[in-house]
Amino acid sequence: MNELFSRVNTLPTPTIPAIRPIRREISRRVARYAAGDVLELVQAIVDRSLREGEREIRWMGYEIAHYHRPTLAALDKATLEQLGAGLNSWDSVDVFSLYLSGPAWRNGQISDEVVHRWAGSENRWWRRVALVSTVALNLKARGGTGDVARTMPVCRMLAADHEDMVEKALSWALRVVEQHDRGAVEVFLAEYDHCLASRVKREVRTKLNTGRKNPRRTPTVQGPC
Repeated sequence: MNELFSRVNTLPTPTIPAIRPIRREISRRVARYAAGDVLELVQAIVDRSLREGEREIRWMGYEIAHYHRPTLAALDKATLEQLGAGLNSWDSVDVFSLYLSGPAWRNGQISDEVVHRWAGSENRWWRRVALVSTVALNLKARGGTGDVARTMPVCRMLAADHEDMVEKALSWALRVVEQHDRGAVEVFLAEYDHCLASRVKREVRTKLNTGRKNPRRTPTVQGPC
């Protein structure tokens, strides 16, 4: 553990691309470990990342858990909530949701009720977890095959939530599920038009109309001098 944090701290620029080769190396080293041993390592990374003055690399631990199949298959409600304790940034939340909670939900390791409880949390980051977890159900690049039935109830629960990080996650969730059921998203926009944030309506409708989150800007044509 000390070696891991030391290597990260000595990087000239400790960005995610710079750190990821270290994560890959660790994944190779623990490939034959039992799930319990890997979870112990991941929890240690999470706990140390929460200490004052330490590098925030919880996402690294989450990726290690994701790429170790026995560990990913062992995740349940209690383990996820323990690993997610102290979530307080969009990047750690999104890796947690896309790599751990979303796949666990998709694979039936946690119930819909667990995700709905997160959606009803007073903590904005857990509400974001609930929404970004739906992205793992639907985003092809993350193994999603489309699950409108489980996605839309979470979106409905948070339709009127105007917390910035929740609004952005709702827009993302709707834009991804649109690839599987455009009609369901159109119905949702019409039903919740009275309470949806302007950003959500703008981004999702732009995606429906153009296939993009944001419209292309038309280049300004300069007239003759």
